[in-house]
This record gives sequence, C-alpha cells and structure tokens, in this order.
Amino acid sequence: MNTNAAAAASDAASPGRVVLLTTSHRVAPGLLSWPAWQALRAADRVLCADGAHPQLPYLREAGIAVEEASPTAEELVAACAGGRTIVVVATGEGEPALTDGLARLAGSGRVSMPELELLPASYDLPGARLLDLVQVMDRIRAECPWSSRQTHQGLAKYVIEEAYELVESIEDGDRTELREELGDVLLQVVFHSRIAEEDPEEPFSIDDVAGGIVAKLIHRHPHVFGEETAETPEEVKEHWLRTKAEEKRRTSVTEGIPLQQPGLALAAKLASRARTAGLDVPLPGTPGIGYELLALAVRAEAEGVDPEAALRAAARAYRDAIRAAESGAAGNG
Repeated sequence: MNTNAAAAASDAASPGRVVLLTTSHRVAPGLLSWPAWQALRAADRVLCADGAHPQLPYLREAGIAVEEASPTAEELVAACAGGRTIVVVATGEGEPALTDGLARLAGSGRVSMPELELLPASYDLPGARLLDLVQVMDRIRAECPWSSRQTHQGLAKYVIEEAYELVESIEDGDRTELREELGDVLLQVVFHSRIAEEDPEEPFSIDDVAGGIVAKLIHRHPHVFGEETAETPEEVKEHWLRTKAEEKRRTSVTEGIPLQQPGLALAAKLASRARTAGLDVPLPGTPGIGYELLALAVRAEAEGVDPEAALRAAARAYRDAIRAAESGAAGNG
C-alpha cells in the first residue's frame, strides 16, 4: 500500500474530532480569537442548536456555513467518523446535555471516541461580570413589584446598614462574609444608579458614576498617571489633598465632612482636617461627657487610632463578658 493510500485508510478509521466553541455574551459578537476562526474555517461541519445565537450572522458573513442542529452525543460521534471535524457553537448554557452524553459514551468503553476539545473563542475581561449585574438590576427594576417602587430616600438606610455589615466582616476577618458584603454594597451603588436613570430633570447612569470615579482617580493620582512622583504614602496623601482642594475650591477644611456620621468618626475627621491644614485649634473647655468624648476622639486620631474601631473592639469584648456572665448565671441556676 502506497503512502497516500495508507493515509486515506488511516483517515477513514479515525474517530475524528469535536470542537466545542464557547463565547462570552459580554464580548461583542464576531470578536473571536484567531484559533477559533481557524477551527471554524477548517471544520467539515459547524453546528449550532440556537438559530438566534448572536454569533451566527457574523459567522455567516465571514463565509462559515452554520447548520442549525442539536445532535445527540451518539449522532455527533457518528458524524465525526472517518476523521471529520465537527465544530459545535455552544449556546449560553454551554451544551450540558451534549457534554454529559459524550462523557457517558466515553466512560462506557464501547465507542471509539473522537478527540474532544473545548475552545474558548472569546474571553471575559476583568470586571466583565459587572455587566451581568447591571443587566439583572435593570430587569429587577422593571419587573419586581418592590424594587420598581423604591426611591433614593427609601433605600438610604440600606446603604448605611450594608456599610456597617461590611465593616463587621472586615473586623471579624471572615473572607466569605467579606465577599458577600462587598456584593451587597455594590448592589446599593448599582440600584441607586438605576433609579437615577429615571430622573426627568437630571438623569445619570452607572456608566456616568463609573466615568466620574475613573476621572477622579486619574486626576488625584498624578504620580501614577502624570509626571509627578510620590515615594511614600504621605506624599500620595499630599497629592490627593491638593488635587481634591483644587477640584472642590472649598473655603473651609470642614466642608464636605458629613455631619450625619457617627460622633466619634465625625470628631476624628474634624481633627484630621485641622491637623493636616496645620491649624492649632484648642478644644472647647466646656465640661460634659460629649466634650470628654471629643477629646478622646481627637487624641485617638493624633495617635493614628480609629476611635470608632477602637470602641467597637471594646464593645465586642464587653459583649463577650456579658455572655460569659449569662452562662455563669445559668450554670449556677
């Protein structure tokens, strides 16, 4: 048998190849990797179960003949016989029925299986899942009886609650809770941004929110995005405060400090602003617990201690002592 005949016989006996082509719905259709285009052009057949798959118009425009078909695992294996390559353009669910069927056939040991390859044709960039969050929030806002009626004012309390729960997860060192609470805080940002889109006079979207913080971060980090230099955290803070002052054009260092925040945090923030500005402002000499707490908060800030965090730590220790006392009382009873 000559070489060509031997090759033909080998191809005829080959079980062939199945390529499962996956794409991300977060990437514009048609933007596929070069290996994906090579696989599509070299395939004997290209199949897709979803006739409305967003990739199909672009594949057909590129000259790829795509058949709308949903073969079983057995049918697909049979179609590959003789060394043929079949590319399956996966739907959003990833073809679990087909892949499970192929796995069962392979495990049976009774079938000569084709070569199986999973080929990602497009990849998500970091942060791509945020697009899913925006999409889900948009649908919830439109269809959920509760969410569709919410306002900025009605949701304000949840922002505070979620922020406190996030702080608690950080202080407890619970990584699972930290991830969940970060998601809850992120939800508040996306929810409020979605509500803001509906404002008839001054609407804005999550893109406007993100664009604003991007511009702010770039402007306040000239040592990263510009020509200035900063070698220490203190120099970074100096850049930040200087650019912030230029942006806000404030007449007092106290401007922009929210008075609604917890008292100890408020006192520490005022002290920090005064110290950073080089102002030596004596504390009020008025007697009373409030002024004593003010003095403690200012002292903590000067020593680099967060008075709110310090008080929470002490309160947790007190809580544990109360529980221990309760357990002791129950045991004695």
